[in-house]
Amino acid sequence: MTIRPASDRSLLVTFGAGISLESHHQVFHLTRSLEGLRGILNLHPAYASLLVEFDPRLVESAVIESLIHQKMTTEAENHAPAPPRTIEIPVHYGGEFGPDLDDVAKHTGLSPQRVVELHSSADYLVYFLGFAPGFAYLGGLPPELTTPRISAPRKHVPAGSVAIGGNQTGVYPIVSPGGWRLIGRTQVKLFDPAAPEPVLLRMGDHLRFIAESGAGNPACSRLSGSLSRQPGLASP
Repeated sequence: MTIRPASDRSLLVTFGAGISLESHHQVFHLTRSLEGLRGILNLHPAYASLLVEFDPRLVESAVIESLIHQKMTTEAENHAPAPPRTIEIPVHYGGEFGPDLDDVAKHTGLSPQRVVELHSSADYLVYFLGFAPGFAYLGGLPPELTTPRISAPRKHVPAGSVAIGGNQTGVYPIVSPGGWRLIGRTQVKLFDPAAPEPVLLRMGDHLRFIAESGAGNPACSRLSGSLSRQPGLASP
Protein backbone atom coordinates (compact mmCIF):
# COMPACT_ATOMS: atom_id res chain seq x y z
CA MET A 1 0.00 0.00 0.00
CA THR A 2 1.26 3.46 -0.91
CA ILE A 3 -0.20 6.81 0.14
CA ARG A 4 0.62 10.08 -1.58
CA PRO A 5 -0.95 13.54 -1.73
CA ALA A 6 -3.23 14.11 -4.72
CA SER A 7 -3.96 17.72 -3.71
CA ASP A 8 -4.01 19.86 -0.58
CA ARG A 9 -7.28 18.17 0.40
CA SER A 10 -6.97 14.61 -0.91
CA LEU A 11 -4.82 11.49 -0.62
CA LEU A 12 -4.44 8.72 -3.18
CA VAL A 13 -4.13 5.24 -1.66
CA THR A 14 -2.80 2.63 -4.11
CA PHE A 15 -2.80 -1.14 -3.64
CA GLY A 16 -1.10 -2.23 -6.84
CA ALA A 17 -0.81 -1.55 -10.54
CA GLY A 18 -3.31 -4.03 -11.98
CA ILE A 19 -6.79 -5.48 -11.55
CA SER A 20 -6.86 -8.22 -8.93
CA LEU A 21 -9.20 -9.60 -6.28
CA GLU A 22 -6.66 -8.87 -3.57
CA SER A 23 -6.50 -5.18 -4.50
CA HIS A 24 -10.28 -5.02 -4.76
CA HIS A 25 -10.74 -6.47 -1.27
CA GLN A 26 -8.35 -3.86 0.13
CA VAL A 27 -10.10 -1.02 -1.70
CA PHE A 28 -13.47 -2.34 -0.55
CA HIS A 29 -12.40 -2.63 3.09
CA LEU A 30 -10.84 0.83 3.25
CA THR A 31 -13.81 2.45 1.51
CA ARG A 32 -16.28 0.92 3.94
CA SER A 33 -14.04 1.75 6.92
CA LEU A 34 -13.80 5.46 6.05
CA GLU A 35 -17.43 6.08 5.09
CA GLY A 36 -19.17 8.64 7.29
CA LEU A 37 -16.12 9.58 9.37
CA ARG A 38 -15.65 13.17 10.50
CA GLY A 39 -13.68 15.23 8.02
CA ILE A 40 -14.07 12.78 5.10
CA LEU A 41 -15.82 14.53 2.21
CA ASN A 42 -15.76 11.99 -0.61
CA LEU A 43 -14.36 8.56 -1.43
CA HIS A 44 -13.58 7.59 -5.03
CA PRO A 45 -12.70 3.89 -5.38
CA ALA A 46 -11.12 2.44 -8.52
CA TYR A 47 -9.78 -0.99 -9.46
CA ALA A 48 -6.67 -0.77 -7.27
CA SER A 49 -6.83 2.61 -5.57
CA LEU A 50 -8.94 4.91 -3.43
CA LEU A 51 -8.95 8.70 -3.62
CA VAL A 52 -9.79 10.14 -0.20
CA GLU A 53 -11.03 13.73 -0.13
CA PHE A 54 -11.07 15.45 3.26
CA ASP A 55 -11.84 18.84 4.76
CA PRO A 56 -8.50 20.41 5.77
CA ARG A 57 -10.34 22.78 8.13
CA LEU A 58 -11.44 19.81 10.22
CA VAL A 59 -8.59 17.35 9.90
CA GLU A 60 -4.97 17.39 8.78
CA SER A 61 -3.53 15.24 6.05
CA ALA A 62 -1.23 13.46 8.52
CA VAL A 63 -4.23 12.46 10.64
CA ILE A 64 -6.02 10.98 7.61
CA GLU A 65 -2.89 9.06 6.63
CA SER A 66 -2.54 7.67 10.15
CA LEU A 67 -6.22 6.69 10.12
CA ILE A 68 -5.76 4.84 6.83
CA HIS A 69 -2.88 2.83 8.24
CA GLN A 70 -5.00 2.00 11.29
CA LYS A 71 -7.94 0.83 9.21
CA MET A 72 -5.70 -1.36 7.05
CA THR A 73 -3.86 -3.05 9.91
CA THR A 74 -5.46 -3.51 13.32
CA GLU A 75 -9.08 -3.25 12.19
CA ALA A 76 -8.58 -5.40 9.09
CA GLU A 77 -7.46 -8.30 11.28
CA ASN A 78 -10.82 -8.35 13.07
CA HIS A 79 -12.99 -7.43 10.10
CA ALA A 80 -15.38 -10.09 8.80
CA PRO A 81 -16.82 -8.98 5.44
CA ALA A 82 -20.53 -9.41 4.89
CA PRO A 83 -21.59 -12.07 2.37
CA PRO A 84 -21.84 -10.47 -1.11
CA ARG A 85 -25.16 -10.05 -2.86
CA THR A 86 -25.78 -11.73 -6.19
CA ILE A 87 -27.78 -9.72 -8.71
CA GLU A 88 -29.30 -11.36 -11.78
CA ILE A 89 -29.85 -9.23 -14.88
CA PRO A 90 -32.01 -10.72 -17.68
CA VAL A 91 -30.75 -9.68 -21.12
CA HIS A 92 -32.15 -9.79 -24.65
CA TYR A 93 -29.06 -10.47 -26.77
CA GLY A 94 -28.62 -9.57 -30.43
CA GLY A 95 -31.04 -8.12 -32.97
CA GLU A 96 -32.10 -4.53 -32.43
CA PHE A 97 -31.00 -4.78 -28.79
CA GLY A 98 -27.45 -5.88 -29.58
CA PRO A 99 -26.45 -4.47 -32.97
CA ASP A 100 -22.75 -5.24 -32.40
CA LEU A 101 -23.13 -8.89 -31.41
CA ASP A 102 -22.19 -10.15 -34.87
CA ASP A 103 -19.12 -7.88 -34.91
CA VAL A 104 -17.99 -9.30 -31.57
CA ALA A 105 -18.51 -12.80 -32.95
CA LYS A 106 -16.46 -12.05 -36.05
CA HIS A 107 -13.63 -10.47 -34.06
CA THR A 108 -13.43 -13.35 -31.61
CA GLY A 109 -13.94 -16.08 -34.18
CA LEU A 110 -16.94 -17.39 -32.26
CA SER A 111 -20.56 -17.82 -33.25
CA PRO A 112 -23.06 -15.26 -31.87
CA GLN A 113 -24.62 -18.08 -29.85
CA ARG A 114 -21.25 -18.92 -28.29
CA VAL A 115 -20.64 -15.26 -27.45
CA VAL A 116 -23.97 -15.17 -25.62
CA GLU A 117 -23.24 -18.46 -23.88
CA LEU A 118 -19.86 -17.26 -22.60
CA HIS A 119 -21.10 -13.81 -21.61
CA SER A 120 -24.09 -15.15 -19.70
CA SER A 121 -22.24 -17.99 -17.97
CA ALA A 122 -19.61 -15.84 -16.22
CA ASP A 123 -19.75 -14.59 -12.64
CA TYR A 124 -18.96 -10.87 -12.57
CA LEU A 125 -17.74 -8.74 -9.68
CA VAL A 126 -18.61 -5.07 -9.21
CA TYR A 127 -15.23 -3.44 -8.56
CA PHE A 128 -16.57 0.11 -8.31
CA LEU A 129 -19.10 2.54 -9.80
CA GLY A 130 -18.40 5.59 -11.93
CA PHE A 131 -18.69 7.23 -15.37
CA ALA A 132 -22.47 7.69 -14.93
CA PRO A 133 -24.91 7.17 -12.03
CA GLY A 134 -25.24 3.42 -11.51
CA PHE A 135 -22.57 2.39 -14.02
CA ALA A 136 -20.64 -0.57 -12.59
CA TYR A 137 -17.10 -1.46 -13.60
CA LEU A 138 -17.08 -5.24 -13.70
CA GLY A 139 -14.40 -7.88 -13.56
CA GLY A 140 -14.85 -11.39 -14.88
CA LEU A 141 -15.36 -11.06 -18.63
CA PRO A 142 -14.15 -14.30 -20.28
CA PRO A 143 -10.90 -13.41 -22.10
CA GLU A 144 -12.20 -14.99 -25.29
CA LEU A 145 -14.70 -12.12 -25.57
CA THR A 146 -12.15 -9.28 -25.46
CA THR A 147 -13.07 -6.94 -28.31
CA PRO A 148 -11.88 -3.38 -29.05
CA ARG A 149 -14.25 -0.46 -28.77
CA ILE A 150 -15.89 0.94 -31.88
CA SER A 151 -13.82 3.50 -33.80
CA ALA A 152 -16.43 6.27 -33.57
CA PRO A 153 -18.42 6.39 -30.29
CA ARG A 154 -22.18 6.59 -30.56
CA LYS A 155 -23.83 9.81 -29.43
CA HIS A 156 -26.88 7.95 -28.14
CA VAL A 157 -26.70 4.59 -26.34
CA PRO A 158 -30.06 3.42 -24.91
CA ALA A 159 -30.37 2.88 -21.18
CA GLY A 160 -29.99 -0.79 -20.28
CA SER A 161 -27.59 -1.55 -23.13
CA VAL A 162 -25.19 -4.39 -22.31
CA ALA A 163 -21.82 -3.85 -23.93
CA ILE A 164 -18.22 -5.03 -24.27
CA GLY A 165 -15.26 -2.66 -24.43
CA GLY A 166 -11.80 -4.21 -24.51
CA ASN A 167 -11.56 -6.71 -21.66
CA GLN A 168 -14.52 -5.20 -19.80
CA THR A 169 -18.29 -5.49 -19.94
CA GLY A 170 -21.02 -3.39 -18.40
CA VAL A 171 -24.54 -1.97 -18.60
CA TYR A 172 -25.30 1.62 -19.55
CA PRO A 173 -27.66 2.77 -16.76
CA ILE A 174 -28.87 5.92 -18.54
CA VAL A 175 -29.01 7.24 -22.09
CA SER A 176 -25.52 8.49 -22.85
CA PRO A 177 -22.75 8.55 -25.45
CA GLY A 178 -20.62 5.43 -25.55
CA GLY A 179 -17.95 3.58 -27.48
CA TRP A 180 -18.42 0.02 -26.26
CA ARG A 181 -19.91 -2.65 -28.51
CA LEU A 182 -23.60 -3.27 -27.80
CA ILE A 183 -24.49 -6.96 -27.56
CA GLY A 184 -27.85 -6.83 -25.76
CA ARG A 185 -30.23 -4.88 -23.55
CA THR A 186 -31.96 -5.31 -20.22
CA GLN A 187 -35.16 -3.78 -18.89
CA VAL A 188 -33.76 -3.72 -15.36
CA LYS A 189 -33.20 -0.16 -14.17
CA LEU A 190 -29.71 0.20 -12.78
CA PHE A 191 -30.41 3.83 -11.91
CA ASP A 192 -33.85 5.05 -10.85
CA PRO A 193 -33.84 8.47 -9.12
CA ALA A 194 -37.40 7.86 -7.87
CA ALA A 195 -36.54 4.60 -6.09
CA PRO A 196 -35.73 4.44 -2.34
CA GLU A 197 -32.26 3.20 -3.39
CA PRO A 198 -31.66 4.91 -6.76
CA VAL A 199 -28.58 2.82 -7.63
CA LEU A 200 -29.17 -0.93 -7.94
CA LEU A 201 -25.59 -2.21 -7.84
CA ARG A 202 -23.01 -1.76 -5.10
CA MET A 203 -19.28 -2.24 -4.94
CA GLY A 204 -18.62 -5.87 -4.01
CA ASP A 205 -21.82 -7.26 -5.56
CA HIS A 206 -21.70 -10.33 -7.76
CA LEU A 207 -23.63 -10.12 -11.03
CA ARG A 208 -24.92 -12.66 -13.50
CA PHE A 209 -26.43 -11.98 -16.91
CA ILE A 210 -29.37 -14.26 -17.73
CA ALA A 211 -30.01 -14.80 -21.44
CA GLU A 212 -33.70 -14.38 -22.23
CA SER A 213 -35.17 -16.27 -25.15
CA GLY A 214 -38.19 -15.59 -27.26
CA ALA A 215 -39.23 -13.08 -29.89
CA GLY A 216 -36.69 -10.37 -30.44
CA ASN A 217 -33.81 -12.40 -29.04
CA PRO A 218 -32.50 -14.46 -31.96
CA ALA A 219 -29.08 -15.15 -30.40
CA CYS A 220 -30.47 -17.22 -27.55
CA SER A 221 -32.60 -20.33 -27.81
CA ARG A 222 -32.73 -21.38 -24.16
CA LEU A 223 -34.82 -20.14 -21.27
CA SER A 224 -33.10 -20.29 -17.89
CA GLY A 225 -35.09 -21.43 -14.90
CA SER A 226 -33.61 -18.46 -13.07
CA LEU A 227 -35.92 -16.19 -15.05
CA SER A 228 -38.75 -17.09 -12.73
CA ARG A 229 -37.11 -14.83 -10.19
CA GLN A 230 -37.74 -11.12 -10.20
CA PRO A 231 -34.99 -9.47 -12.28
CA GLY A 232 -32.55 -7.29 -10.40
CA LEU A 233 -33.24 -8.70 -6.93
CA ALA A 234 -30.49 -10.15 -4.82
CA SER A 235 -30.43 -13.91 -4.59
CA PRO A 236 -28.47 -16.17 -2.22
